[in-house]
Amino acid sequence: MLDIPLRVRVHVETLPAAQNDMGVCDAFEQYAPVGKPVAMNAPHPPKVAGIDSTVPAPAHTVAPVSVVSGTSPVTPPNPPCALLQDRLAGWVSDLTTLHELTERLVRTDALTDALTELLRAGSALVGARRGLVVLEPGDGLGPDTTIGLGLAHADLGHIETVPRSAMSYGRILDGLPGCDREIAQPDLFSEDGLDPRHREVAARLGYAASYALPLATDALGRVGAAVWLYDEPAEPSERQRHLVGLYARYAGEHLARLVEVERARTRMATMAEELLPSRLPRVAGVQLAVRHRTGPRGGGDWYDALPLPDAALGLAVGSVTGSGPSAVAAMGRLRASLRAYAVMEGEDPVAVLSDLELLLRLTEPARSATALFGYCEPALRKITLAGAGHCPPLLLGEGRAEFVETSVSAPLGMLACWEAPSVEMQAGLGETVLLYTDGLLHRTGDAIDRAFARLHAAAAGVPRVLRHDPDAVADHVLRTMLPDGLDAADSADDVVLLAARFD
Repeated sequence: MLDIPLRVRVHVETLPAAQNDMGVCDAFEQYAPVGKPVAMNAPHPPKVAGIDSTVPAPAHTVAPVSVVSGTSPVTPPNPPCALLQDRLAGWVSDLTTLHELTERLVRTDALTDALTELLRAGSALVGARRGLVVLEPGDGLGPDTTIGLGLAHADLGHIETVPRSAMSYGRILDGLPGCDREIAQPDLFSEDGLDPRHREVAARLGYAASYALPLATDALGRVGAAVWLYDEPAEPSERQRHLVGLYARYAGEHLARLVEVERARTRMATMAEELLPSRLPRVAGVQLAVRHRTGPRGGGDWYDALPLPDAALGLAVGSVTGSGPSAVAAMGRLRASLRAYAVMEGEDPVAVLSDLELLLRLTEPARSATALFGYCEPALRKITLAGAGHCPPLLLGEGRAEFVETSVSAPLGMLACWEAPSVEMQAGLGETVLLYTDGLLHRTGDAIDRAFARLHAAAAGVPRVLRHDPDAVADHVLRTMLPDGLDAADSADDVVLLAARFD
């Protein structure tokens, strides 16, 4: 993971960490190539297994042994080869540590996880117990967030009350002169001119020193800043500073990549949401609620609720094959077309889907879609349904939870001519109809038959006190089907759950 050239091939026995008196920082400076040594003047240390004898001798190697006439040579207490082995072992130890920490960082694919791992690794490298990282890209396009290590949300709130210019991370993020590198404050309470609010917060939270580093890349510029807090007056050693500096440079590049991914996800989700209804209509006799989850790549699941003539209501859910911007755009075109067909001939759902199938086949022959359209008459509590390869609705009442049988049909765009009969369903007073996309079933990870069984059990298990509220019904079903945050987790499948309760 680290592109650090080595002029020395190391093949030494592992030495105790306590013997390491020189780390990567000192070693690289000591043994950096300074030109080819003169043959007559170049030192020639004894050959040691795995060590190139042309390596220049360290500056603080023990002095040569002087031999007094008539006496035997005196063996120094620390031969040069042993000292060199100790220092090479320090190199190996430092490189191994950095390799392990960067490996752990690169395995994170979520921005929050990467920031947390950065704080943990930096805390171990500089010897601090607590810290925070402020993500604030310099181009102002976000995302902006603050993550703490060993700090509660209330503690972060206290820190944010300190004037930004009085905090080391604030000076780094604002690009103040001389603040483009590390900022060490080894003893906050002995500093002259420390902001009174900063002094108060530091005393309240119990930290007495801090060490801050910028997080930046050549391509994106400033990404953020990380600060580690010491409980007592302290500061990292030169070796610790060099190690955490190497780690921070790599972490900045990784965070920049995750920032771009997060921005793409946000743009995709925003575009998908803008192509869907901004709010559900209010129609007498029926209450509506919807839950929509978009995958990280953007999918083609959609829904609609459209007031129609004669106090009717059109309900629709569907899914377009594929993912990404093209699928989202196709979803928007398909939904807009269905709205037009529903206004013209919504009382005949089969005709609506037939027109939609013809449009899809002519304009996007390489794409298929599933759809379910229902012509709802709230006063009669009746829905006329037509489906094209879509999942059947589920009817939830006081004494029943059952799937509505719809005719078996192919998805739109799969056959030369789509045709399927419609079905009518009658809902009772206070009953709720659930329309959903297959993403709700796929996100469970179960086989399709078991996923249907889980959906039936989740609907049947809605407490009676919640069944009067379609929002509560939708939330209960979603949490039961996708527990432990699976409804919000990254997944290739979108989820749509539309609930309509008849009053």
